Amino acid sequence: MNRHLMIILLDGLRAATARRCFSYVRSLERAGAAGYVELTAELPPFSRPIYATLLSGHAPVLTGIVHNDDARLCPTPTIFHLAQKNGLVTAAAAYCWISELCNAAPFVAGQHRLTNDVTLPIAHGLFYSSDAYPDDELFHDAEWLRLQYQPHILLVHSMGIDHAGHMHGADSPAYRDAARNADALLARFLPHWLDAGYAALITSDHGMDNDRRHCDVTEQARRVPLWLVGQDWEERALPKTQTQIAGMVQQMFGIDSLLSGGEVRCTV
Repeated sequence: MNRHLMIILLDGLRAATARRCFSYVRSLERAGAAGYVELTAELPPFSRPIYATLLSGHAPVLTGIVHNDDARLCPTPTIFHLAQKNGLVTAAAAYCWISELCNAAPFVAGQHRLTNDVTLPIAHGLFYSSDAYPDDELFHDAEWLRLQYQPHILLVHSMGIDHAGHMHGADSPAYRDAARNADALLARFLPHWLDAGYAALITSDHGMDNDRRHCDVTEQARRVPLWLVGQDWEERALPKTQTQIAGMVQQMFGIDSLLSGGEVRCTV
């Protein structure tokens, strides 16, 4: 399997702020090197339910994970389960809720922060539990995982934008600066990742409003960006919903949507 994919999940980035502040990624779009579309976040527009949606292809009402306090394994197979079962190398530099959805619930930092177990859906992980974890360090974590393991699928999940939004609101210099910082990190890392043969899928789970929340059905809370970067996407249509993203990843790697040959191993 020669395909490699970076899934870059920029938590809490609303589409309007991405259009304003992501000058590097928009330069790729304008040069024809990236496809762009805006999606409407699934309901309810909370992080953990939408993580499950992005990874499994099922809306929150179908996974049953409909609030952030529901700390359990995703009840339907995720792209990481399917990739592991099909012999692909998986990795994530991500918030601990990703570990809880895919590998182990509840998350225990002393046991799960550093993961290196090829029998788990996310075999190689650097998981953090502070919303204030710096995006700069997160991107360094992702690069370490790439260099160490050359994963076929690597999730890069930052919380800096979301944290700034909850602290200061979406119409604030701090929120916009967090978005600009993420764009600058992409300008630093993404060219190297593309040169190494990775395609990239860049998106967000939900937006942010001026109340420092993303609870409602407004465009501010739900409208999110999605970019597809790299040659592997050239023949593929842009998705129309968040529920289509997991299926796109499966199609890229030619992995089955149904598991075969035994149970998925997760740790409870």
